[in-house]
Amino acid sequence: MLNLLNAKFYQNDSLQEGKSINIQDGKIVSIENSESKNSPDVLVVPGFIDLQIYGAGGRLFSAEPTLESLAIMENDLLKKGTMGFLACMATNTPEVFNACIATAKQYRQQAKNFLGLHLEGPFLNPKRLGAHVPEFVRKATLDEIKALLDFGDGVIKMMTIAPECNDDDVIQYLLDHGVLVSLGHSNATFDQATTAYNNGIQTTTHLFNAMSPIHHREPGIPSAVFNHDRAKASIIADGQHVGFEVIKFAKKLLKDRLFLITDAVTECSTGPYQHVKQGDKFVMPDGTLSGSSLTMLQAVKNCVSKCGIDLYEAINMATKYPAQLIGIEHITSSIAVGNEANLLVLGDDLSLKEVMFKGEKISI
Repeated sequence: MLNLLNAKFYQNDSLQEGKSINIQDGKIVSIENSESKNSPDVLVVPGFIDLQIYGAGGRLFSAEPTLESLAIMENDLLKKGTMGFLACMATNTPEVFNACIATAKQYRQQAKNFLGLHLEGPFLNPKRLGAHVPEFVRKATLDEIKALLDFGDGVIKMMTIAPECNDDDVIQYLLDHGVLVSLGHSNATFDQATTAYNNGIQTTTHLFNAMSPIHHREPGIPSAVFNHDRAKASIIADGQHVGFEVIKFAKKLLKDRLFLITDAVTECSTGPYQHVKQGDKFVMPDGTLSGSSLTMLQAVKNCVSKCGIDLYEAINMATKYPAQLIGIEHITSSIAVGNEANLLVLGDDLSLKEVMFKGEKISI
């Protein structure tokens, strides 16, 4: 049995201090009062969940869709505190998509924190592509979606789609077959977006980026998210993709419906997505803003220090809310008896001190 002695952590919306977290066979088996009389100097939080990341450890998955790439991404992300992630693929050729899907299916047998794939495209609106390559964008057919999910064999967990450019039966088929559908890279009007959420689309990809904006006469997608009672949204909290003041007011409006993604890439000089590091961001060779250089821990820190978001809520945005969305909150996302011991130990300055995955300490 492993023990985290004299810890403090959030449980049931309150800060628990002076507790011992007891771990056996990879799970939390009990939480007891600590015998130590010293004040806890570390904070224990659940491991992070990232539902949109393109690359890590120097590997961009779509550029090198190999088992080795996924292993490198897994290990790099574990060391940084991400206990579950969806490897994201941007709009590309069917050949690249199939190669990524085939690799992901094969990798499942050895996966640790790899949860599956997020397909961001190619069924997007050509008017809101951002860094996506326009020649690969197209409207989906139902037969194509059926074949895609059949080939995916359950590894495709999430898809970003522009609902105004695709037929309702396509979106319904995705929903009926357990795919988390996200509205994104879309020029939908307020009414179109609201209808999409009413019809079952659960969330929104990188709020404010690559979508119809808020306008006082044409409210657009962000206003539709804010006004809906169920629609959720991810956000990139790097200050580059979205200003920190905007993140602050989005959080006030959305509360527990806003969650963090990194949308992180890595430097790449081959293929259609050639990411160039420029300060704290990545751009395409033509200067178009592409993915971020964020870690999930840095996103949490930014929410607290730059956006005035309560630490507990910032942690929830990186753990509980994405875990609920992808359906693994009963496994990980909170410090509770019976949950997997996927835990991070943070210093008072939120520096990463220790990583524990399924009860095993990870060298960082």
